Amino acid sequence: MKTVLALRHVHFEDLGILEPILGEHGYTVQYIDPAIDDIRAYDATQADIVIVLGGPIGAFEDKLYPFLTDELDFIESRLRSQRPILGICLGAQLIARVFGAPVAPMGTKEIGFSELTLTDAGLASPLAALAGVPVLHWHGDQFGIPANGQLLASTAVCTHQAFAVGEQVLALQFHLEADTDKLEAWLVGHAAELAQADIHPQTLRKQAAEYGVMLKSAGTKALHAWLDQLDNVTTITSEKSTGNS
Repeated sequence: MKTVLALRHVHFEDLGILEPILGEHGYTVQYIDPAIDDIRAYDATQADIVIVLGGPIGAFEDKLYPFLTDELDFIESRLRSQRPILGICLGAQLIARVFGAPVAPMGTKEIGFSELTLTDAGLASPLAALAGVPVLHWHGDQFGIPANGQLLASTAVCTHQAFAVGEQVLALQFHLEADTDKLEAWLVGHAAELAQADIHPQTLRKQAAEYGVMLKSAGTKALHAWLDQLDNVTTITSEKSTGNS
């Protein structure tokens, strides 16, 4: 059985709509919580896929949250192994930081549903299904694009919304995984942030009701496409290693 190791920082920011899709592709999921669990006890190279999820802290705040040091080491080991890794929001920022790209506050919050603008590389990537689809944004920081990375998507507020490094590394600033049927948990969990940003929860409820079905459909297609891409890479690598063509 293929395995996914998901690094989760707050319980309501889980794999959401992605988890059943992973099951359809034959993966079993294990969550670990780096703030609580000893991530040093896990082999970063063992799982078939690692997914680093979001959270309400900064990727550069390891002095405030020392567990991030071990998590960054884990991600670095995973990247060195050249095995698949997906980062979402905080997870994408941590991947960018390990690659040596800057992560810094934008000076504003991007919270709510809005469309992505895909680059040419993005339109040729598994994210193509997201063209013209409002996705959920919930962040105040932005990552830089690693020297060896390709920018895949932008918004007017945040120019760096997604990047890929080869076919094994995908980093998303936005929340592809969010299950809008469970949005209320996000509204409660991030109530203080919403109040600080002067964003009314009802605004997000209305957006979720309008765009949730569309986002779930497009997000499902995007993840299927990425998993199919990984399967193709694995097949080609296996054939080369056995001398087949």
